[in-house]
Amino acid sequence: QVQLVESGGGLVQAGGSLRLSCTASGRTSNIYHLGWLRQAPGKEREFVGRITWSGGITYYANSVKGRFTISRDNAENTVNLQMNNLKPEDTGVYYCAALRRFRPLGTDNYDWWGQGTLVTVSS
Repeated sequence: QVQLVESGGGLVQAGGSLRLSCTASGRTSNIYHLGWLRQAPGKEREFVGRITWSGGITYYANSVKGRFTISRDNAENTVNLQMNNLKPEDTGVYYCAALRRFRPLGTDNYDWWGQGTLVTVSS
């Protein structure tokens, strides 16, 4: 079993920055990808980006590419989502989620989920 806990959400002005963290515990060796997803009020959940747990290969949604960066601290089993130049449309609940095996980009069937952390970007 894998447990995921997010932290770092809050209220920021447009153009500002936030760093979210996701700490994994349990059988972390079972993780293949760790992804970040978000859900805006009244909208469906969408993919933000993901990182390969062992190799550090990252992918980003076009809407955040160049502004967001995913990185992993291997020693601490923590993945960070650095969000820069935030926009009001970035507002939503951000989740970290893990896949136990490789799956193509676009999958929403993650094996483990964190509880989510709220990010609000004001104009």
